[in-house]
Amino acid sequence: MPIIIRRMTENDIDAAGDVQQRAFPRQRECRAYVACNFKAYPRMQYFVAETEGRIVGYIQWTHKSGFRPEVVLELEQMAVDIDCQGQGLGKRLILGTLPQVIEQIHDSGARLKHILVNTRVDNFAQKLYHTTLGAEVAATVTNLFSHDEVYMVARNFEESEHYKQMMVLTPNLNDDMINC
Repeated sequence: MPIIIRRMTENDIDAAGDVQQRAFPRQRECRAYVACNFKAYPRMQYFVAETEGRIVGYIQWTHKSGFRPEVVLELEQMAVDIDCQGQGLGKRLILGTLPQVIEQIHDSGARLKHILVNTRVDNFAQKLYHTTLGAEVAATVTNLFSHDEVYMVARNFEESEHYKQMMVLTPNLNDDMINC
């Protein structure tokens, strides 16, 4: 099935909240969480992955520490429906949305400095963040949420090979199929 990655609309909030609830069952009030963050645009920007009218994933990018000339951007949350996990949708969400976020940063007269992301120490997503963004573990915080968390940073992203590679790959992302 073809996957379309696009900016989230208000009509997508409930479906994105449902995806979050299935992907992160310990979290509560997922629809409310997505709804309040969605309203924080442009500080927080949401995008969804959709197939056959069904939302199967989303990503949330957040400006950290105000609007500055050099932006530290956080990949604050990404969720993929459990039926679609392990098929490359997370990578497509990152690569299909980050160029749009960077364009918005440039349009505001700023540049992207670093990308921050955190995840559980046992989450396979660490490999995704390393290979896709070039993020490296900068710190481990014990017993933060439900487990130990690693904080990863992709430093000087716009000068990195990962940035150059992303700009080449981005136009072809919606051509691939995902079976979920």
